[in-house]
Amino acid sequence: MDPLRIFVVDDEAAQRELIGGFLRKQGHEVLLAGSGAEAAARVRETRVDLVLSDFKMPGMSGLELLRAVKAVSPEIPFILVTAYGTVETAVQAMKEGAADYLTKPLDLEELLLRIGRVSEQVRLQSAVRQLQAHLVERHRLEGIIGESGRMQEVLALVKRVAPSEATVLIRGESGTGKELIARAIHFNSPRATGPLVTLNCAALPEHLLESELFGHEKGAFTGAVAQRKGRFEVADGGSLFLDEIGDLSPALQVKLLRVLQERQFERLGGNRTLAVSVRILAATHRDLEQAMRDGTFREDLYYRLNVVTIQIPPLRERREDIPPLLDHFLRKFAEKNRRAVTGLTAAARDALLRYDYPGNVRELENLVERAVLLTRGQVIDLPDLPVTLRPGERGPAESGTLGVPPRLPDLLAGIEREAIRAALERHGGVQTQAAAELGISERVLRYKMRKHGLEGRPD
Repeated sequence: MDPLRIFVVDDEAAQRELIGGFLRKQGHEVLLAGSGAEAAARVRETRVDLVLSDFKMPGMSGLELLRAVKAVSPEIPFILVTAYGTVETAVQAMKEGAADYLTKPLDLEELLLRIGRVSEQVRLQSAVRQLQAHLVERHRLEGIIGESGRMQEVLALVKRVAPSEATVLIRGESGTGKELIARAIHFNSPRATGPLVTLNCAALPEHLLESELFGHEKGAFTGAVAQRKGRFEVADGGSLFLDEIGDLSPALQVKLLRVLQERQFERLGGNRTLAVSVRILAATHRDLEQAMRDGTFREDLYYRLNVVTIQIPPLRERREDIPPLLDHFLRKFAEKNRRAVTGLTAAARDALLRYDYPGNVRELENLVERAVLLTRGQVIDLPDLPVTLRPGERGPAESGTLGVPPRLPDLLAGIEREAIRAALERHGGVQTQAAAELGISERVLRYKMRKHGLEGRPD
């Protein structure tokens, strides 16, 4: 046990000195006070790791001191000691935040054991708080990579909706980052310290999915050998992210609708109604409006889920985000795999910038990880990429030069790249002069050079 700063409060001087001397021999720093009022005043002025107080003292009692300490610093653990111990006193003390309760005459070894137990609880609580703070920081909106105007609109909407209790429906193609947006909403909301529970509705058959959502009682079905909590119950006080909500069966849609309306449910095989406080975040890549017309998705459930809709654009429609995503994943996987990979050649970057990414950000992430693992050098080159990304090596159906007309965005990107390259050559690589000729700022020029794989030229 690490040394603690313990405040011993007792109106009996002999008892106070006895406990203080014993704790000092164990390596702890000890502060002494002869009254509750004195202790309450000093707690406001000094750091304390634990308060050990007598219950019955003239003036301010130990229970009153407990209230005063919790009002100043709720995280300080408090152990109450008394010769007048009753069950009612112990219950009242624990209800008001006492960490433990001991009776006189004190067994000093038992006291040491209790202090160690409380110290471990405090350490674990501190670790949990640090982890929660880390998660909140990790999922700050500023950490989401999205420089394009479309993604900035998405993030602005997330920022507005996160502090509310509104149900959010996140829509977009597979791989666009719907779960990332759900996490950002949760960790930027008042529920950030509560659990974020996720469930993919397309990953399980209907009978298992119902148990996952609502839990089950022992014996509810073959194999139910013990009671099990469902995701709604586990998410109480936090958020529940239901991914691929469009794949939910009609029967489960009815049960989910009831929970959304009443915030109550029963476990499978049970008859006790459970109430929960859960914020619902849902996501789908399906066309729910078409599913309603087809009769496979309930209109009433749709309108319950569709309080706020966030539409995430596919990566091909926000190409400005590809360069920063490339750089982010390159750093991430080089560090993760302990590879000294520092960048991409112009040819490799150009190929990655031109690709359409039908699998969206998830596909881009996988491509970069693969390239980091396979490259033999410090810079990823064209041969490190899949053959479908290499110009001149694609099949007839994939090549824009063999009968398939190029798309307008690709034509415009090519014209822009050539104009920048030519301006840099005319001015010997001096970016200030090239930017002035092109009628753009140096900052925009540097961004477009990264976008088109033209960085590395001397300024």
